[in-house]
Amino acid sequence: MNKGELITRVAENADLTIVQATEVVNTLLYTIGDSLRDGKKVSLFGFGTFTAKERKSRPGRNPKTGEQIIIPAKNVVKFKPGKELEEILN
Repeated sequence: MNKGELITRVAENADLTIVQATEVVNTLLYTIGDSLRDGKKVSLFGFGTFTAKERKSRPGRNPKTGEQIIIPAKNVVKFKPGKELEEILN
């Protein structure tokens, strides 16, 4: 499912127009991103928890040339599924 399909499903399930559903989905995604950027975790009961974590720099290798490089540090998003989501999947 991509973002457009998600918006369509939200519109159908919540009896909203596509424009309204787009606003809802975009607001949700931007709010989650802003919270993670600010160092907060986002817990959606039953669905899961998003956290931001810094990945340290590490040595790597350029696959074309074989040259050793340093892969820079960066922030990554971690997701731990909630109990209800795991039950749906299994």
